[in-house]
Amino acid sequence: MTSLLTVNLGRRNYGDVLALQRELCQARLRGGADSDVLLLVEHPDVITLGRGTHPSSLPHDPATLHQLGYEVHEIERGGDVTYHGPGQLVGYPILDLQHHRQDLHWYLRQLEAVLIDALASFDVPGERVEGLTGVWTQGRKIASIGIHVKRWVTFHGFALNVTTNLSRFDCIVPCGIDGVVMTSIAREQKYQGASSSLWSESVAAVTGAMGRTFERDTALVPLETLPQFGFTAA
Repeated sequence: MTSLLTVNLGRRNYGDVLALQRELCQARLRGGADSDVLLLVEHPDVITLGRGTHPSSLPHDPATLHQLGYEVHEIERGGDVTYHGPGQLVGYPILDLQHHRQDLHWYLRQLEAVLIDALASFDVPGERVEGLTGVWTQGRKIASIGIHVKRWVTFHGFALNVTTNLSRFDCIVPCGIDGVVMTSIAREQKYQGASSSLWSESVAAVTGAMGRTFERDTALVPLETLPQFGFTAA
């Protein structure tokens, strides 16, 4: 199997990680790296506007959102508006689909499969909703997906609510879906233990599910070692 290099970035600002994704994507496009990469991160409060964002999905203007404590980024991924913040596990796979399958619909379904697999570790039943992208559980949305692909190299990715403060979604229409109810692993489990323990379990569950779904050996590596695998600047 080809490796899936997993980098746990901890908590980092959205803009810094977006720049890192773009850099890793370019390194993969140059052909010097042949390993898949999964960046796992927790962001401070941020709202991202995908290419499919509708004005009705954003009741507040960016200036008001800044006053409410959110950063706002307009980005190249598909999909509508979404929120990232503390307690939410965000994954950014940098994959070359030429080594998997050159099919974006297949890739989206694979990411859903990863999240459904990970949720099973917590006895939370993950579900798809026909015509929509993401993962639900008993009618409530627990994970969002939004991707961008450049010459078959992926970036952006998914967001799984672990211990997220769900009230932080209230200032937007998440993913542009009217009436959507957001939930988290902690809420579904009625979890009352240490949030750090549930977070560590979630990282392990997602990492394992990525390896199984994409048929890759997973290896946890520090960010600074990626140049050893060909991820070097131009």
